[in-house]
Amino acid sequence: MPHEVMALGKAMLSTGIYPDFIVVDGAEGGTGAAPSELSDWVGMPLEDGLVMMQNMLVGTGLRKHIKLGASGKIYNGMGMAKHIALGADWCNAARAFMFSIGCVQARRCDKGTCPTGIATQDPQRQRSLDIDIQSERAARFHAKTLSALAEIVGSSGVIHPSELNPHQIITRVNAAQSKSIIDIHPLLPANSLLDAPKDTAYGDWWEAASPDTFKPIRDITQAMGKTLSAHNRGHY
Repeated sequence: MPHEVMALGKAMLSTGIYPDFIVVDGAEGGTGAAPSELSDWVGMPLEDGLVMMQNMLVGTGLRKHIKLGASGKIYNGMGMAKHIALGADWCNAARAFMFSIGCVQARRCDKGTCPTGIATQDPQRQRSLDIDIQSERAARFHAKTLSALAEIVGSSGVIHPSELNPHQIITRVNAAQSKSIIDIHPLLPANSLLDAPKDTAYGDWWEAASPDTFKPIRDITQAMGKTLSAHNRGHY
């Protein structure tokens, strides 16, 4: 919930203790060992979660202290470019690299019976994984992915991925309309949660947040209604 993200910000402001980095792992990610109900239905999409965390850090003036990572089905150069533009300093990937070395999504990660030898402690099954061959495949996949990112960065007219901005990325919102990501996910100005939280989309969530607990200290029913309404208008 947004008030829990805001609570993290208030706790950092209160204690002066900052983590070196935060990784936002979207609901798109997961593992074959996860319960299917959780994989299918629990969690926030990476794009939404990343923007919320970026807005919290920028709005509280904490962004300069903390690096931000993004994870959740990021498997190509475009995925990296989009999430870096939304605020990520880097992107994590697991599933894509597992595919590059032969994962077949047997969903037996927790059973020790992975047929490709990737997710097992069984020495006999591990023989299916040829380190010399698969390591080269993973390295080539990584190199090609970074090459694709470099092409996108160059075609955007910038020199480094950190120079990418949300307004450079257009996404389709329905069959007849496209929008810049900045129009879908407005980003907060620096220190706006400290100076004028009520003027932001997170004002009610900010007031419900406490530096001491993840429980809301105010009724969040009204905040939830505002969030849903703003999201439906594309202004969350």
